Amino acid sequence: MKSAFRKLLFTLVALEVLAASAIAGEFFIKDGDRVVFLGDSITEQRLYTTYIEAYALTRHPEWKLWFRNVGWGGDTSWLRQRAHPDERQLFAADEASQQKMVEDSVGRGLKRDVLPLKPTVVTIKFGMNDHSYQKFREDIFKAYVRSQSELAKVLEANGARVAFLTPQPIEDKRPDPDKDVRNQSLRQFSDGLKEVAAKQGATFVDQFDPYMAIMLHERAADPAAIIGGGDAVHPGPAGHTIMAWAILKGLGAPALVSRAEIDGAAGKVVAAEGCRLNNLKADQGTVAFDRSDDALPMPVDPPAEPALKLAPILQDLDRYELQVTGLPAGSYELSIDGEPAGKASSEELAKGWNLATSAGPITKQAQEVLTQVFNKNNLYFQRWRNIQLYEFPGWAQSPEVESKRAAELARLDAQIAQTEAQIDAVRQPKSHHFELRKL
Repeated sequence: MKSAFRKLLFTLVALEVLAASAIAGEFFIKDGDRVVFLGDSITEQRLYTTYIEAYALTRHPEWKLWFRNVGWGGDTSWLRQRAHPDERQLFAADEASQQKMVEDSVGRGLKRDVLPLKPTVVTIKFGMNDHSYQKFREDIFKAYVRSQSELAKVLEANGARVAFLTPQPIEDKRPDPDKDVRNQSLRQFSDGLKEVAAKQGATFVDQFDPYMAIMLHERAADPAAIIGGGDAVHPGPAGHTIMAWAILKGLGAPALVSRAEIDGAAGKVVAAEGCRLNNLKADQGTVAFDRSDDALPMPVDPPAEPALKLAPILQDLDRYELQVTGLPAGSYELSIDGEPAGKASSEELAKGWNLATSAGPITKQAQEVLTQVFNKNNLYFQRWRNIQLYEFPGWAQSPEVESKRAAELARLDAQIAQTEAQIDAVRQPKSHHFELRKL
């Protein structure tokens, strides 16, 4: 009983420390960046990558940003699915021979799928398939470290900043996921990746430990608890939202969307960060004003909402705040442009109310950004995997067939460009009328 209590206390403290820790420095993604997500089937799911993209687009609506996902199911750091090296030879090779094999495999894979996109930023998330779902093996680990180093070397030589992302843990139904030999192996691979990042001057983001801390916390209360919502290897939206939270924090993403503070008794604006307030009126328990923000709150995928109870996602990444002091005691209802947006007490309003996920036109606009980003990413997957890389059988190859391929690629490119234009339009913040009325 005491042991279980100590374990629970440890995981609670670990989770609190992880949640409270702030990453110093600026956001890794900058204005004008061309971002490519490279990885395996977890990246190919187009979930954590879409959430990261939607965060960047809504938080910086004035920036010119461009994103592509080139995840491939079953892939590894030596780009197994793109270059198909002989892995038995790779693992058994001496250093010189292994280096040559890695250079060939990585070079061919990047040349086909990544370098033509001219990225300025590449996030790399491998490790799940690399460790082969087994106890740690030194021969595979050496190939992994060499391959990750080569990825960084080639990408940086071609003008891209690299961020290495560790895999998340495997989530089987067991009370002690940290004792799973596969997770212990993933932890060792992740530690090796940290050393690679330091040597290559790349950014390192550990999402393994934050994810594991949440798993242990939940398993202490319920040994059968599943936090990710998918299968053991491929989380659903909730798990991917936790992943995006850990990754964005590791990339220095700021928490504040905007903040407005009003003295309801005096009828004046006390503070405004990232927003402007106009036409303020306060009278007899009603406060009304117009608010123009510099950014939209980060959209949360509706199926991923359970993740908000597992990690401090809103506190760390999505603070769209309204603080009103000096109000008569009681309960208040907020409307935005005439639409109900929620209720709060005068005490809650005095402390500050995070409206990032509240109902109303602002959240609807952010959700539309997320919907359009999903649409664009699905279109690119169709273009890249099903048209660009489709191999016609020998008897079907002809100039006419290639002409049809070129026409279909052009059609999809136009559709992707149109969707990106829609995203750029819908992510621009608008002025809204807020009204707080005492119930």
